[in-house]
Amino acid sequence: NLPLKKIEAKIPFSSEYKYMATMHTEEKGTVIYVKGAPEVLLAKSTLSYSEQEAWGQTATAFAKKGQRVLGFAYKKVDSKQELTHESLTQLTFAGIAGLIDPPKESAVKAVKECQQAGISVKMITGDHKDTAKAIAEQIGLKHTAKVLEGIDLDLMSEEELTRQVPKVDVFARTTPEHKLRIVKALQKNGEIVGMTGDGVNDAPALKRADIGIAMGIAMGIKGSEVSKQAADMVLGDDNFHTIAKAVKEGRRILDNLQKTINFFLPTALAQGLILIWALILNRPLPLSPVQILWVNMVTTITLSYALGFESPVSEIMKRPPRDPKQGILSGYHLFRIIYVALLIMVPAYLLAMQFEGQSLQQTILLQNIVLAQAVYMINCRELSKPSLNQGLLQNKSLFLSLGILALLQGMVIFLPIGQQLIGTVSLTMTQQLLIGANVILLFLVVEIEKGIMNKL
Repeated sequence: NLPLKKIEAKIPFSSEYKYMATMHTEEKGTVIYVKGAPEVLLAKSTLSYSEQEAWGQTATAFAKKGQRVLGFAYKKVDSKQELTHESLTQLTFAGIAGLIDPPKESAVKAVKECQQAGISVKMITGDHKDTAKAIAEQIGLKHTAKVLEGIDLDLMSEEELTRQVPKVDVFARTTPEHKLRIVKALQKNGEIVGMTGDGVNDAPALKRADIGIAMGIAMGIKGSEVSKQAADMVLGDDNFHTIAKAVKEGRRILDNLQKTINFFLPTALAQGLILIWALILNRPLPLSPVQILWVNMVTTITLSYALGFESPVSEIMKRPPRDPKQGILSGYHLFRIIYVALLIMVPAYLLAMQFEGQSLQQTILLQNIVLAQAVYMINCRELSKPSLNQGLLQNKSLFLSLGILALLQGMVIFLPIGQQLIGTVSLTMTQQLLIGANVILLFLVVEIEKGIMNKL
């Protein structure tokens, strides 16, 4: 119980040898204190085989309860003794301690969400295999019947590890080399691997993984600078649920990006087809350069950002991961882009040609294209499901953009100054109703097509 003096020498902990040691000078002499994996310290102790077995069984009992087990030992040495790995023999074993670190509820929830999303969660730890297995069962990992230890991995070839790694979710007593081999084996199976870690030992695996995720420095967590430099992203906390939320947000961003592209391309293609058709028929341009600029400007200002604020769909974390080889637009998307462009162009052009006067024709065409884009944006809220659902009311940005669009477009259709600037004329109620019929036709056709494609 005497106070310790300063540390004379130290061997820092490493997952390679699974212990740490310090040398202290006390009043009664020099002592080396060692803590680490119980089985390692027992093998270096003066205990008999039967005594080691008894302590090993006690450690296993602690580990099966999900406790992290530490062994403690010491050795009195001469003051001239150097602290080396070779000097750590004939230790006096002092005992063991079980540390309880129960899984957070958020971690259990996150593992479940990831599994529903088609993400396989694996535990790679330096803890005792029984501790790792107990915790893995508590957090809900699937393949926990078999636990591979570092010594098992050392005996496996790369081909054997590649075959085993999909069937095992728990790896115990691992070193940095083992972590790196596991990541490589998963990648050989075609998996996209995300690796988490916060120490120097995790850096090689973080660098090799497709997505290296290092722990941050918030909330008192001191993630290794080496691991941060090796990783692709750094978490602001140590909460695994943050990763699940990041996956959800990433899927939402991809969905909204696809919606935005599916919205813009048909409307841009429709404008291009109208101009090409007029050139082929040797007719005057259906829209003036100023009107073409207005169509693109007004939709860019008002409609371009609205779909980016769409909330994630309810089943976003229940669908399998996207194939990394899949393009952002599928063949089905290209089909829709083409037929929607035709639906915008053909009825609008035919309607405009029913009236005399270039200014009136241009105004009808301009109004038709702008309103068609507004309505088709609502279609694109859901790429494969009905657009008119409860989520429509949650996107306030959509209503704001539609309101601004209505105001700007109303200025160029009804105000004399707007008509002079853009080259438009006033439209009768009949003409507005005919344009409205075209727009409603577009909306209904897209919604019906969604239902048909879902059934097919």
